[in-house]
Amino acid sequence: MFTATLIAAGRLTPSIVEDARARLAEAGCTPGEVAWIDAGDAADVPFAGDRAAARAAVEGVFDGVDVVVQPAAGRRKMLLVADMDSTMITVECIDELADYAGLKPRIAAITEAAMRGELDFEGALDARVALLKGLSAGVIDDCLRERVTIMPGARELVRTMRGWGAKAVLVSGGFTRFAEPVAAQIGFDRAIANVLEIDGGALAGTVARPIVGAETKRATLLETRAALGLAEEETLAVGDGANDLAMIGVAGLGVAYHAKPVVAAAAAARVEHGDLTALLWAQGVPRAEWVAA
Repeated sequence: MFTATLIAAGRLTPSIVEDARARLAEAGCTPGEVAWIDAGDAADVPFAGDRAAARAAVEGVFDGVDVVVQPAAGRRKMLLVADMDSTMITVECIDELADYAGLKPRIAAITEAAMRGELDFEGALDARVALLKGLSAGVIDDCLRERVTIMPGARELVRTMRGWGAKAVLVSGGFTRFAEPVAAQIGFDRAIANVLEIDGGALAGTVARPIVGAETKRATLLETRAALGLAEEETLAVGDGANDLAMIGVAGLGVAYHAKPVVAAAAAARVEHGDLTALLWAQGVPRAEWVAA
């Protein structure tokens, strides 16, 4: 059995849910009775049949509605591995650092291409960091304070999952100077990220090796899963860029969050409209059980 969870905070109507149920039936699936998780916000439509056919029938069909199709069993995950920039926070930190150097358009264009999978991640990171050589290291703290905003729903997601015993790891292709305080603010167990090298109080224009990229993200999920003795289906990964594809691909539920097209096309689930609390509804968790931010 599978579940199609429809999510649209404050905008989900019974008619939309019934339409989804009818579309599943037309796709050759056998839908069961609708179960509301939170009235007006999220509802489950259980069904038997082909998961791919169900996704094609209901994903992207209803304006402003996210749909997550997954096995009905094991929805509450015990491990969350998450990207940081544009996933757990609202900005790309390197682009914001570049703004202090007057280089944001130039560096942001490289970031966008890398996140779309059009450039090698490590090469693109080296190129961007080299352009920041000589920028005062004090700007990092300014940027963290002035530009970095936690993504809506991030705290609720992480703290609620940790409340039932899950582990949460932030793995970023960005920098420790951002990832560590962000992880602490949100409630992650730990953070893994790149180290910006400093020389004489200024950015040296280099990143310490090895670089945290796609393979590190994938390995972190697999190694943490093994250390915790979890099955694949007990894991959740979420990210938005091409360097998140590897970890998304090995997770029990891999989610593309407001993601680049290459990621949205490959992921097992997409959240394109809601905030990160959508991942709690996707796990069948009603609002009354969320841990407040």
